Amino acid sequence: MKAEFVRSAADPKDFLRDGLPQMAFAGRSNVGKSSVINRLVGRRNLAYVGATPGKTTQINYFKVDGKAWLVDLPGYGYAKVSRTEKERWGRLMERYFQDEGDILTVGVLIVDARHKPTADDVTMHGWFRESGCPEIVIANKLDKLKAREVEANLALIRQTLEMVDDEPLVPFSAEKGTGREQLIGLLEAACAK
Repeated sequence: MKAEFVRSAADPKDFLRDGLPQMAFAGRSNVGKSSVINRLVGRRNLAYVGATPGKTTQINYFKVDGKAWLVDLPGYGYAKVSRTEKERWGRLMERYFQDEGDILTVGVLIVDARHKPTADDVTMHGWFRESGCPEIVIANKLDKLKAREVEANLALIRQTLEMVDDEPLVPFSAEKGTGREQLIGLLEAACAK
C-alpha cells in the first residue's frame, strides 16, 4: 500500500472533493491513531506520531495507491488543549461530516481495546452512523491485553457502541501488526462499492 501526504485542511474550503473514495480515520488523541495509520500503510512516519497527544489539529489527506484518500481527522478528548481550540476542531469535524457526507466512503473509528469507549467515542460513532457510510471499529492496543481479557473487552466495546453483529470490530495492534490484513480487506471492499 503506497501512501503520500497531499494536503491539510484547516477550513472547509480546503476539503478535497474530487470524487475519489474517502476513508476517514478518527479516534481519541491518545488512542494511537497515527500509529494505526502508519502500520496500515507500512510506513514509520507517514502520519505524525507525537510525544504528546493532540498533534493532529487539521484534517490531513493522504493519497493511497493513487485511487483513494486516507483522511486523518483531528484527535478528540485531549484535556491539555484550550477550549477555543477544542471548539475549532469540533466545528471543523462537523463541517467535514456535513459537507463530505455524500463522498465519505467508509469511517474508521479507533478505540482503545483496554477500556470502555468514552462518551466522545460514542459521539464520533454516532457521526459516522449519521453520515450513512459503513464504519469499521478498530480496537487498538490489543498487545497490551492478556489473552483472557480480549473477548470480554471486545464485547464491552460492541455493547457500549451499540454495534450490531455484522458491523466489523477489528482487534488491532499497531505495535505488532495484528489485524492489519483484515483492515486492508475491509477498506478495499468498502472502496470497491
